[in-house]
Amino acid sequence: MGQIRVYKDHDALIEAAADYVLGCYDQAVEDHDYFAVALSGGSTPRALYELLASPERAQHPGWAKVHIFWGDERNVPPEHADSNYRMAREALLDQVALPRSNVHRIQGELNPAQAAAEYEQELRRFFARTGGKIRFDLVLLGLGDDGHTASLFPGTLALKERERAVVANPVPQLDTWRISLTFPVINDASHVAFLVSGAAKAGALVKVLEGPHQPYELPSQLVQPVDGELVWLLDQDAAASLSEQ
Repeated sequence: MGQIRVYKDHDALIEAAADYVLGCYDQAVEDHDYFAVALSGGSTPRALYELLASPERAQHPGWAKVHIFWGDERNVPPEHADSNYRMAREALLDQVALPRSNVHRIQGELNPAQAAAEYEQELRRFFARTGGKIRFDLVLLGLGDDGHTASLFPGTLALKERERAVVANPVPQLDTWRISLTFPVINDASHVAFLVSGAAKAGALVKVLEGPHQPYELPSQLVQPVDGELVWLLDQDAAASLSEQ
């Protein structure tokens, strides 16, 4: 299940999430002199990225040591309104002194299978510097109303993938394709943090954390770091249905 940390409201959650990210940065840089983070899409992460780019926060990390990746991407070009890359670029990347070479985006404009294959190659090239194992310092995740995370949706083929680091995942319920990290890569991270806000997520959250183990119906239950830390960063509205709240 991991650690559950509940904050009084959305703003307090975002402040705490920023502190958590910067703490992971400090630990990673001390350990191996770079910070590799996989970003999530969505409105709550956007608020986090905007805070990290704010004058009071942006001076903390040495951005030259930050390498930005993504947990998933839509099958759209980088300028598309639905692009997770575009959101992060607008909220964070364009606002800080981050070298362009430190941005490792998923090429969502390509054929999904090609995009997945090229992104896996990009990951393997980058992590070859530390022995070849793909090990993120931090993976940020959201929680969908249906219990999905990244683009690992209920009942989709990607849930059973155990060999590849990145997959092109057909999502019939949305009539689309997504490119996503797989659970083995997510679970090999040093830190995995779910960021969950709002009453609309309360139902899914209580099913994932306190319901029966049904990982193919609630894919977020498959997030179980092998040798890392899992934290759930929640606001009070999202946590309202949990038994301990």
